[in-house]
Amino acid sequence: MCLHSFPLIISSRARDVKNTLLFNSFHTQHTFSTAAAESTQESSVGRKFASYTLFKGKAALQAYPILPKFCTTSSGFSRMEKNGVVMLVFWPAIGTRKYDWEKKQYFALSPTEVGSLVSLGPSDSCEFFHNPSMKSSAEGQIKKSLTIAPANGQSGYFANLSVMNNLTKTNERLTVAITKAEFAVLRTACSYVLPHIMGWDQVIGQEKQTQPKPVVDRLHPEFEWSR
Repeated sequence: MCLHSFPLIISSRARDVKNTLLFNSFHTQHTFSTAAAESTQESSVGRKFASYTLFKGKAALQAYPILPKFCTTSSGFSRMEKNGVVMLVFWPAIGTRKYDWEKKQYFALSPTEVGSLVSLGPSDSCEFFHNPSMKSSAEGQIKKSLTIAPANGQSGYFANLSVMNNLTKTNERLTVAITKAEFAVLRTACSYVLPHIMGWDQVIGQEKQTQPKPVVDRLHPEFEWSR
């Protein structure tokens, strides 16, 4: 059952989720790619943050978009340096309406993976595998897999995240039940942000700005009555 309308209890280990989300959103911006995961702390002045969060009995799930990164070439053109993603954040429940934010796990959906999610039918499932430490000395030490599978009776979906960390000798599994209505929100939101995380909206917007506006001859109002 979704717990959006219930107050969340603060504990010494698990902060109040609402306050924690605000703290995390405005103090730390995490940027991930499909090949490597990296986090950077940036200024929050003037930044806007919006997410869709589901609080369930065993775990919570948050989704939000991260726009692509552009760089300027020596010729003065801007090109996309890194694709945007739809970031999924899971964190476990440690009691009734209490969640452990310190054990959050990230999973960044690439544009193609977003396409797989939005194209799911009622009886379809999809599975993604990530190696966050790729191209580093810890390559293969951390493996993540995300499975989205239909629930019994086509009442919704289950999002199952598995994280195997050989460095810390841990194997975490988090499961969030998603109702049909909640999945409809995710599907619609992901469909909307897909061209944005690909950077296509900025290309189209740029084309519109460079196109000359048509000149319209505006007749004097009295011309209407002189005809």
